[in-house]
Amino acid sequence: MSAPCRHLVVVLGDQLDRDASAFDGFDPTQDRVWMCEATEESTHVWSSQQRIVQFLAAMRHFAHALRAEGLPVDYETMREGGLGDALREAIAQCRPARVRLTQPGDWRVLQALREAAGDTPLDVLEDRHFLCSAARFAAHARGRRQLRMEYFYREMRREHRVLMDGEQPAGGEWNFDADNREAFGPNGPGFVPPPTRFEPDGLTQQVVDLVRTRFADHPGQAAPFGWPVTRAQALQALQVFIDERLPNFGHWQDAMWTGEPWLYHAHLAAAMNLKLLHPREVIAAAEAAWRAGHAPLPAVEGFIRQILGWREYVRGIYWLKMPDYAEQNALDAQHDLPAWYWTGQTPMRCMADAIGQTLQHGYAHHIQRLMVTGLFALLYGAEPRQVHGWYLSVYVDAVEWVELPNTLGMSQYADGGLLASKPYIATGRYIERMSDHCRGCRFDPGQRTGERACPFTTLYWDFLIRHEARFAKHPRLALQVKNLARIEPAERSAIVARAHEVRTGSLG
Repeated sequence: MSAPCRHLVVVLGDQLDRDASAFDGFDPTQDRVWMCEATEESTHVWSSQQRIVQFLAAMRHFAHALRAEGLPVDYETMREGGLGDALREAIAQCRPARVRLTQPGDWRVLQALREAAGDTPLDVLEDRHFLCSAARFAAHARGRRQLRMEYFYREMRREHRVLMDGEQPAGGEWNFDADNREAFGPNGPGFVPPPTRFEPDGLTQQVVDLVRTRFADHPGQAAPFGWPVTRAQALQALQVFIDERLPNFGHWQDAMWTGEPWLYHAHLAAAMNLKLLHPREVIAAAEAAWRAGHAPLPAVEGFIRQILGWREYVRGIYWLKMPDYAEQNALDAQHDLPAWYWTGQTPMRCMADAIGQTLQHGYAHHIQRLMVTGLFALLYGAEPRQVHGWYLSVYVDAVEWVELPNTLGMSQYADGGLLASKPYIATGRYIERMSDHCRGCRFDPGQRTGERACPFTTLYWDFLIRHEARFAKHPRLALQVKNLARIEPAERSAIVARAHEVRTGSLG
């Protein structure tokens, strides 16, 4: 890169989209693409091996596709240190007139690249992958006393003409939650269509071998690996979901079953967050399935709400509130996250199953994240930054713009109610109702004190005791707090003592 160039186009690991704004006007005779595998991106949090393979394999395939198209690509493999230092050196070598990049998904990365650009003009361009820009969301939020996803979601439905019949929502309702979220019967889910998994090609296998050695001390395992790492694979995964699992998605979207990590979920978030799929095409495919009579409206609406509603909403919150948002800790939770979150070695069957599959596949569905691993951390009182670090580390679909608000806001209530209207808390009875995990578990979800008491149940009541004053008049939690009045002082003391044992004893 000795000759000066017009534009140095930075492509990050979560921007693998040939139609990204950074490529607008790209001239291969004057411009260059720069990509870098900076080790800091795998080590600033203790990224799992599956997550590292996912990012690096997808990046290498994208670079290969750009070169095949005739674009000049400078690609640095396993560069020690951070992206900022690497970009600073690339600028010194290439001497571009300008540096261009699509807006990153991580505040930390954006600041590092801005600093690295120095005196070279840096163009941070709108990320067209999203249906709501950061500016559009800020306009939505301006002047509102409270932000609620449901109202934003309805705006997006109207604006983008999704699941609309004229000016009315399809089916006459905006939300079909009442028709969704059933538990499996006592015999479990029965036959479930297998997930779409891809045998690693030579390029991906090189990455798997690299990660096994270079990041051997990182959690989880690099193989077997089967996630989509190209656009063609991502499109295939989308089609299989639409054909085979979408019709039953809504009905069973909150259900869990031991040893069944995939169930009827889409498994598309990683491909979408790397920009191998555009949300607009995913939404369109789901709506087309309903209009063709292939999938029921409740399933399709529930799926689309996760993308057009929740996914766009949390990104809006992230860019509206960063960087202060990352430091929120409204409940003053100060305990260290238990070490067994990194191993899955715990006698709690629900936690062992969710963490075990997470470490193996880099995946758990939304209820396992919210109402198993997240719920336990919330009730336990784990320090939110540590919980955030764990979620960002272990999941293949984790990019900070989506992971941080979901963890700190939705899961841990650390923002005090900005994202979620209440803390999502429950006893072990919820897990018993929605799964088979409590069968054969040494803990009883119906007990809140004693050695057999389910830690979820003990910690639920301890949470209400600790935060009784805060939530006594909360519009959505006051009834749960009122139940404390039926517990005698002696049992309250026993709950607090048992909660202390849970935190200081061995559940690992």
